[in-house]
Amino acid sequence: MEEIAISKIYKRKKNDRDIFQELMPFKVKEILLVATYYDAYTIVREGQFSDKIVGEYLQLNLYTAPRFTSVATNEEALQAMDERNFDIVILMAGLDKESPLELSQEIKKKQPDLPVLVLVNNNSDLAYFDKAADKIKNNIERVFVWNGSTKIFMAMTKYIEDKMNLAPDCKIGDVRVMLLVEDSVKYYSRYLPLLYTSVMTQTQKVISDEDDIDEMHKILKMRARPKVILVSSYEDAVEIVDKYLENLLCVISDVRFAREGKLNDDAGVDLISYVQDKHLRIPCVMQSHDTDNAMRAFQVNADFINKNSDTLALDIFNFIHLKLGFGDFVFRNQSGTQVAMAKSLEDFEEKLKYIPDESLLYHSKRNGISTWLMARGEINIAKKLRRYQISDFKTVRELRQFCLDVFEASRLKQLRGRIIKFRPSLANSNHYVIRLGRGSVGGKGRGLAFLSNFTENISFQKLIKDINITIPRTAIIGVDEYDNFLEANNLLDKIYNEKNYGEIKKQFLNAQLPEKLRKKLRLYLEKMDMPLAVRSSGLFEDSLMQPFAGVYATYLLPNNHEDFEVRFEHLVTAIKLVYSSIFTPEAKAYFSAVDYKIEEEKMAVILQEVVGQEYNGKFYPNISGVAQSYNYYPFSYMKPEDGFAVLGLGLGKYVVGGEKTHRFCPEHPKLQLASIEDQVKDSQNYFYAINMESDQLNLLEDGEDAATLKYDLAVAEKDGNLLHCASVYDARNDRIEPDLKLRGPRVVDFANILKYNQVPLAQTLSILLNIFKQAMGAPVEIEFAVDLSKGKNGLPTFNLLQIKPLIRQEMSVEIDMSKVDKEKLILLADKGMGNGKIDHVRDVIFMDVSKFDRTKTEEMAQEMALLNQKMKEQAREYVLIGPGRWGTKDRFTGIPVLWSQISNAKVIVEQGLEDFPLDASLGSHFFHNVTSMNVGYFSVKSNLATSFVKEDILNQQELVEHVHYFKHVRFAEPLEILMDGKKQISVISFK
Repeated sequence: MEEIAISKIYKRKKNDRDIFQELMPFKVKEILLVATYYDAYTIVREGQFSDKIVGEYLQLNLYTAPRFTSVATNEEALQAMDERNFDIVILMAGLDKESPLELSQEIKKKQPDLPVLVLVNNNSDLAYFDKAADKIKNNIERVFVWNGSTKIFMAMTKYIEDKMNLAPDCKIGDVRVMLLVEDSVKYYSRYLPLLYTSVMTQTQKVISDEDDIDEMHKILKMRARPKVILVSSYEDAVEIVDKYLENLLCVISDVRFAREGKLNDDAGVDLISYVQDKHLRIPCVMQSHDTDNAMRAFQVNADFINKNSDTLALDIFNFIHLKLGFGDFVFRNQSGTQVAMAKSLEDFEEKLKYIPDESLLYHSKRNGISTWLMARGEINIAKKLRRYQISDFKTVRELRQFCLDVFEASRLKQLRGRIIKFRPSLANSNHYVIRLGRGSVGGKGRGLAFLSNFTENISFQKLIKDINITIPRTAIIGVDEYDNFLEANNLLDKIYNEKNYGEIKKQFLNAQLPEKLRKKLRLYLEKMDMPLAVRSSGLFEDSLMQPFAGVYATYLLPNNHEDFEVRFEHLVTAIKLVYSSIFTPEAKAYFSAVDYKIEEEKMAVILQEVVGQEYNGKFYPNISGVAQSYNYYPFSYMKPEDGFAVLGLGLGKYVVGGEKTHRFCPEHPKLQLASIEDQVKDSQNYFYAINMESDQLNLLEDGEDAATLKYDLAVAEKDGNLLHCASVYDARNDRIEPDLKLRGPRVVDFANILKYNQVPLAQTLSILLNIFKQAMGAPVEIEFAVDLSKGKNGLPTFNLLQIKPLIRQEMSVEIDMSKVDKEKLILLADKGMGNGKIDHVRDVIFMDVSKFDRTKTEEMAQEMALLNQKMKEQAREYVLIGPGRWGTKDRFTGIPVLWSQISNAKVIVEQGLEDFPLDASLGSHFFHNVTSMNVGYFSVKSNLATSFVKEDILNQQELVEHVHYFKHVRFAEPLEILMDGKKQISVISFK
């Protein structure tokens, strides 16, 4: 299909975190401090100054403190400006008051936009600068007074940052504005540190209460704190009020300050009246050293703070905490009486459902809800609520439902596609992945998290209209819990020299999961009433470098026992057995094969809802499948890049086990790959399902198959599940008809879906493979399950279960058959997979065809395991040739070896014999390991001109060993193995 431009369809929704990233574009990072040696010494105090500044910032959880560069003279200051860029300049005014004025003029000539602040040593020095106001107004931003605390430097820095960032931050993030109107240097030098410390401490407390966000998010969220804007005249204050009225959080005003250029005794009262006339119920506080002004404050509905109060800091803190939304939200009725209290956002949403109508109206009129939300950095919710007036709703019930809908939509938007900490209330959604324990989520977990993020950031409904695309409800136990489990139970010491895996399993089952995890699992299980898949997610599983596919355990649980404690113990047992599966002989052999140490592996565990429906005591999906974006066995006019898919009815263990499945190309779903005879012969005739009726579940004895049973295809037909999945072979007319009313053998070919597009499955797979291979930067394999019952929007649901990369080296060898010496050919395959040249292999292990017995394939697998072990011990790789399908779980279609039993094979050849199917194990875990490790994989039909194995040449070589079924021969010189990945031609020649 035509390549989909992923950048055009992948839309990262701008959530609060994205908004936080954009806030505060101007940050003060470099400060030039100009002070005499004496003043610098007084402030710096033998080098402790920087430590104190950093301490102030860290205490308020600010990300970085600015760096100070200290110089003593005007000349040094100007020179420093030539050598480095500064964000602000602070001039210390000592005995020489003229020097800072002169330097400020020089600085403004060099950099007119560079903010210059003056810091005086004490209040008595302020008189000089008051008189020089006309001289400094164009060159000096503000004068501050040193009060002995390094907090003044933090306040000076934040004052400049807030002033510079005010306009963009209000536009982008709708941040709140705290307006401080004060003309006294003495008082605003005292107020600003108090305000900033209080605001940041309160913001930090609010954020710390939210335990589901990471530390970086908390730091970013600090940027959404209210801006503190200092002005000193009535006109400047009114300008801020008019321009940022919608963002105004509060007004803190002096009583007497300049209006129309002259001090005015009523300026503060008039300003607050002006604000209150806007009818937005904006909290205001009047502050004065004259307590008689308390009555005037009351008359304009403002609080009052005494500037000379011994508890000034506490008074400001209480105002911010109680009036500005930083404390708990107190729901009140019309008379102001408390009716409920919310301590958190979740608590607030719950209380919102049942508070009295009059309380909701009371807070809606006063804009109190959005103010409180804004203090918590809930920008998106606050903005949505602020857009509406009470008059927009016909009833209070409508208003209440609107508020709840905004909360729900915003929460989903923020959580979608993320891995979030477990909360019981969130367990029943598939829009995110829940984390039940700390640490990495492992390889499969990473794949699922990626799928979750992707499905939430692409509008698949626009691309594929008639099917829902999602992931099942998923929770992950991080690898730290595995480490805790091993350590707390001292398991590594107990199993260090244990060779018997049965004993290892018992040790794991006797051990205890951490109590904190057990509590979470209980809460989780109380919410989950569907069958569960408990799946491994090792660090190395499905990784880009080593696949480890199908090596560890997966347990399916009916999760329907009437006794909760039994269900819980089943879950705990399954988790422990997944943990123990790292130490299976197969896993150990695999670690040895890929040269990894088992101690390096750690296990996360995925708990995933099983896709499907219950039918007559059985639970299974309509369709399970695997699809790959690269097809190593293209047919007819298919191209390798078109990909392929295999489908089966029932649980996915049938498909990944390499059993008889229906294979097709999503780009050409109607193209039939096999003859009618082969379609009938190779059709699926049984399926797997979870047995929902058994009271007994013995995971230890029965293993991964404890809850699953094999059922005849006729059972699925009785359940009504062959309707779209199967056709009938009409022997009279020798054709296959998609009509189950006919008598005859059922052929599982999904004709209604693939040929007649009952469900757009082929189109869905084409689009997904196209998108995901771009996103991963490599060919991919996806596992999926389709539920044909009507779900959301009345549509069937396509569930993405897993994604992993298929590592494939770039095509680098082209074989020109006209130049190949036919006399030296041992093997020619026109269906070969792999790329490149191999020239170090001398050994060939091949089947003695005269001994082949299709009923003895399990014995053959054991024989191969012994031969492979000998090759491993000698560090020799070999060519493996044998009949049928390698790695299948169906012993009648091939030799059912595990990957670890042939791990030293560098080339694997599937040899066709008469009456024995030759169908590569595409889609199985076995095949994934073959492709990812770039093992040559050839399919050879005997005695054809384009595909053959010359056994006579093999039999002429040195015989190293002849066991019952297999011969091991060694060539005198290394073989030349060429694999042309583009043409799928492979040859093996001797020298």
